[in-house]
Amino acid sequence: MSESIKVICRVRPLNDLEKANDSKFVVSFPGDGKTSISLGGKNYNFDHVVQPKATQLEVYEIVAKPIVADVLNGYNGTIFAYGQTSSGKTFTMEGILGDPVFQGVIPRIIHDIFNHIYQMDENLEFHIKVSYFEIYMDKIRDLLDVSKTNLPVHEDKDRVPYVKGATERFVSSPEEVFDVIDEGKANRHVAVTNMNEHSSRSHSVFMITVRQENLETQKKLHGKLYLVDLAGSEKVAKTGAEGTVLDEAKNINKSLSALGNVINALVEGSSHVPYRDSKLTRILQESLGGNARTTMVICCSPAAFNDAETKSTLMFGMRAKTIKNLVTVNEELTADEWRRRYEREKEKVRKLRIIITHLESELKRWRAGESISQAEWFTENQYAAAMDDAKDTINSVSTTSLPSTGLSNTSQVRSSGPFLSSGIASVNDIPSTTGGVGDDQLQFLYQQLDDKDDEINKQAQTIARLRQQIEEQDEVINTLRKEREGQLKEITSLQAEYQSSKEEVKEVLQALEELAMNYDQKAQEIDAKAKELEEAQESLLKQTRLMHSKDGELSQLKDTHQNQKKKYTEMMSSLLKDLIDVGECLNDQLTKPSVGAERLDEEFTVVRLYISKMKTEAKSLQSRVRQLEEERVQHVQLMRKSDDESKDLRTRLHAFEVKVGTLTDKIDESESRKRQLQETVDNLNAEVAKLRANEQFISGSGEQNEKILAGQSAIRAKLDEEFKRQSEHYAVQVKSLRDELDEKQKKLEEYKDEANDYKFQAEKSQEEITRLREVLEDKTTRLETLEKTTEKREQAKQDLRGLEETVIKELQTLHNLRRLFIQDLNCRIKKSANRVNALAAAEKATANNNTNNNNGVNQGGNTMNAGGVPGQQLSESLLMDDDDDDEPVQVGTLAQREKIAFLENNLDKLTKVHKQLVHDNAELRCELPKMEKRLKVS
Repeated sequence: MSESIKVICRVRPLNDLEKANDSKFVVSFPGDGKTSISLGGKNYNFDHVVQPKATQLEVYEIVAKPIVADVLNGYNGTIFAYGQTSSGKTFTMEGILGDPVFQGVIPRIIHDIFNHIYQMDENLEFHIKVSYFEIYMDKIRDLLDVSKTNLPVHEDKDRVPYVKGATERFVSSPEEVFDVIDEGKANRHVAVTNMNEHSSRSHSVFMITVRQENLETQKKLHGKLYLVDLAGSEKVAKTGAEGTVLDEAKNINKSLSALGNVINALVEGSSHVPYRDSKLTRILQESLGGNARTTMVICCSPAAFNDAETKSTLMFGMRAKTIKNLVTVNEELTADEWRRRYEREKEKVRKLRIIITHLESELKRWRAGESISQAEWFTENQYAAAMDDAKDTINSVSTTSLPSTGLSNTSQVRSSGPFLSSGIASVNDIPSTTGGVGDDQLQFLYQQLDDKDDEINKQAQTIARLRQQIEEQDEVINTLRKEREGQLKEITSLQAEYQSSKEEVKEVLQALEELAMNYDQKAQEIDAKAKELEEAQESLLKQTRLMHSKDGELSQLKDTHQNQKKKYTEMMSSLLKDLIDVGECLNDQLTKPSVGAERLDEEFTVVRLYISKMKTEAKSLQSRVRQLEEERVQHVQLMRKSDDESKDLRTRLHAFEVKVGTLTDKIDESESRKRQLQETVDNLNAEVAKLRANEQFISGSGEQNEKILAGQSAIRAKLDEEFKRQSEHYAVQVKSLRDELDEKQKKLEEYKDEANDYKFQAEKSQEEITRLREVLEDKTTRLETLEKTTEKREQAKQDLRGLEETVIKELQTLHNLRRLFIQDLNCRIKKSANRVNALAAAEKATANNNTNNNNGVNQGGNTMNAGGVPGQQLSESLLMDDDDDDEPVQVGTLAQREKIAFLENNLDKLTKVHKQLVHDNAELRCELPKMEKRLKVS
């Protein structure tokens, strides 16, 4: 039965946001307003239009109430809401659960279903189960079991899609259904957008399956009801979606676009409908153009702000209204009902065939050029006569198709016809010849007629009985012929299987021979590899010995390193002491310059000797470390080579095991085929025995049956001989195969034992390789620690080199200062000597003047006045000389002080360096016991 999709248009009132923005109510309802809506001057007609003032109860009465009885009567139903976001879809489908005024379609339809069930006949037994899932990001997610996040869509035997693995719960009351709905709603994806505070981010599907059974008539019906709440189409500019909400909007619009493509294809009558483009369209495949009564509720917004979306929704509803669904009852019939239907249809076919035969005969007459009057045309009123004629034709056909025995009997009957007619004619001819007939003669003729009638009746009964026997024999012959053909086919198939099994056995034998040859080759290769492994083990032992010797050398190097450390610390301490002594001896150099200079030169030469010695030791250690590194690289290469060889051996061993497994499987398969062949032979022998029993049964039917079955007995004899020959041949083949299989099994067991031995040797060598690898890694770590200590030593050497350079510079400056000091001291001594000589000359001059004064007063006074000037000038010159001499003395003292302060600063720096070196030495001493413990443990 073809039905159109029912489309209901519901217009909600303006919401608070639209009222706040002063949006206009742009839709109108022309006429009575129940089937038409107008937008932008264009009218849209639907099955019903629900205006904004309609209550939830009125919407339910229009949308869902008629589907309840359909579902309970075995039909599929679908109700789904379509529209833009915030248009009232969820409010229409769900509403406010538990509120008698504002609850939606789903809770009301649940109450209605159970009320209908409570009012129906007591002989009806109902089973109701529900499932609840959503399509989120184009993935089906079970809302009753959140662990099922990506359920697949499959098809059953009738190519009806269903969600595989969805949770189904049996319910017996509306309260249990509401509990399931509450559980699912808690797991559904909802988000806040600019247009809706509770925007659904997924398409939800609530499915109710109702199965009913009439306990008296055993009649079974089942119906499914899909209640779908689609997510709304969105414009990102209006909703302001970002991030995850934006991705959800993309998937929602994509699935709704796929739904639109499906509806367009159905409207246009396209040969391909793209149901598989989306999970949503796959689930709604039966609701759109399939076996379901579908009601679509298109929800619209009346605001001018949503004018374009409302128009698109109305166009969608107009297209969906033209889709046709083929609705049928989902009924499970009993065997008796199927039988009654079969008989009814069989009777129809028989009638139609009779009509067809009459019509074909009439058509042949027309085609032959005969003119048939309208009275001779076949009509439905002539059906009873056609049935009688059909029966007569069937009887005539069955009579003409009898074998030779039946023909002889009928010829006897037919031959009695002329006899009777001649007898009657002779009776009629009596008056003409004799002139009259007596009563006795008439009585005799009547008696003959009665006897002939009895004889005719007996012959007719005999014909009927023989015809029945012939029919039975025909059936037996047909069954025997079919059985013979089947047995011949089985024989040919068995022969083909035998040939194929024979070829397979040959292939198995060839494979076993090849395996044996390959095994010998592999055994030789394994022996060679075992020798190579032994050589590798010997080389590894040599390498381990070398490693032990290198360990000893490393310990010696460590000792020498400790000794060098000690020498280095002692040398640094001695250098610091010498620097301190140099600082203390600066004052002594003022008095003993020559002795300090010689001492400094000696210390300087000693420092140079120590530094050169340390350089040579560092170079020797560096060369030794390089040599150890080269040896380590050689050991690593040897280990890698041995690893590659062991991997090669392991792969070969695995290949041998795989081959052995495959050959074992082939042997098992050939054994199973051999058993199957033996069973088929036994079955054929049993069939032959049955055929012989049937032959004995048929042989008692008469001479005609013996003639008919003579050919079959010959065929059976041939079949028996062929079976016997084939069975003997099979027995010989099976025996030879068993012997060969036993031998091959023994060889395989030997091969397995050898393979296990090789596997054990490979595992043992692998363990040895792992142990050696661990030893090598340990040695590598030791070498790395030595390299680190060598680097530290190089760093210390560089620091010492810088210290040496600074010490040399400081000693050079001290030497220069000593030289300058000696020169300054010599200059001062010369000046002091000149000063002393000048003072002595002045004293002599004063003494001479005094004597001259004593000799004459007048002259002396003038002389004193005359000579006073030079004396005063001399004293002033001396004073000037003193001043001049004192000035350089003060300057020389300041320079020495500055140099001494500089040397003290350098001494402080050297002291800090010494402390740092002492700290590093202490850290190295702390690490040394740990390294020794590790060496002892390894």
